[in-house]
Amino acid sequence: MPPSAALVADKGYDSKALREWLAKRGTDAVIPPRKNRKLQYAYDKALYRQRNVIERMFCRIKDWRRIHTRFDRNAKNFLAAIALAATVIWWL
Repeated sequence: MPPSAALVADKGYDSKALREWLAKRGTDAVIPPRKNRKLQYAYDKALYRQRNVIERMFCRIKDWRRIHTRFDRNAKNFLAAIALAATVIWWL
């Protein structure tokens, strides 16, 4: 797969090694620096705010007990349950 244009992550992934690896791939690191870091890296704050939309989507899907406990061990059935949950969430 070709490298993505940007990687959006939280402060837990703020490490020099990860940033260097992403720079070698040509991927922009959209990771806010930790408060105790001496060198504060710049990041795209508008793109980082959009990460919240993805987090809320996963939280809504995990409200379904069948999905967060992974009752379906078969990958096809699990994907079908996710599709059903996403359809109902979108419908409401």
